[in-house]
Amino acid sequence: MKPPRFAYYDPASVAEAVELKSRFGTDALVLAGGQSLMQDLNTRRTRPDALLDINRITSLQELQVGPTHLELGALVRQHRLETDPAVRRAVPLLTGVTHHIGHVENRHRGTVGGSMAQADPWAELPTAAVTLDAEMVIEGPAGRRVEAARDFFTGRGTTSIAPDELLVAVRFPLTPADAGWGFVEVARREGDRAMAAAAAQLRLDDAGRVASIAIGLTSITDHPVRAAETEAQLLGQVPTADAVAAAARAVEQQVDRADDVHATLGYRRHLAITVTQRAVLAAVQRAQEGDRP
Repeated sequence: MKPPRFAYYDPASVAEAVELKSRFGTDALVLAGGQSLMQDLNTRRTRPDALLDINRITSLQELQVGPTHLELGALVRQHRLETDPAVRRAVPLLTGVTHHIGHVENRHRGTVGGSMAQADPWAELPTAAVTLDAEMVIEGPAGRRVEAARDFFTGRGTTSIAPDELLVAVRFPLTPADAGWGFVEVARREGDRAMAAAAAQLRLDDAGRVASIAIGLTSITDHPVRAAETEAQLLGQVPTADAVAAAARAVEQQVDRADDVHATLGYRRHLAITVTQRAVLAAVQRAQEGDRP
């Protein structure tokens, strides 16, 4: 397996990378961690005219915890989300989700921005972004813009990034101190693509009722989605096991992935209900126990 012929560029700044993207448009691909792109190049599933290696852009490697948000540069390695105490304190769901990404070798090279831009329908980080109402920071010839994660992912492997734009950072709201989270994924083997996965974050009021809740689902459609109906059913309710089980059934109608080598449509519907139920119950338990670092 050998990659096709292409022109190689390694811009040293965001401005230079944007200029190159403007010049080549859809004929250029961006190399961040390369965990998906290098496979596609070597099997010649993709044949770009130009490859833009952005690893020299040091500003994209920054991780900053601000008063309201955790901002992750596009080149922050996934392994850092898993191991950095600052990330676990700021947005603990990110740490829990990242552990499920591929294998440790992948996480040492894979990046936050690469996972978001790749937009695989089974990917964990995009699911966390949609669940937590993250913001995508995008740079282009017209300057910088910010887009909500739920509007960023448009389909399998597609996003709202224009051909002349570059994803430079992702902002996650800081998790409230009294919030609980859960993430459950089902795959045939550890490190395999998820057949279904759910992320949940919620807060309880003094009476034990759900004061706020967000549930994200992956690998059930062509991009990560929120379980809006399940959220609505649980809001204001005491999240008993029976109540959660009943509300989780609503996600069955959101599953529209065709049968594939990993799972049938019917099995995915069953899994979607199961992972939603378990993720919410895990979030409830953490909220009740105050499980924060």
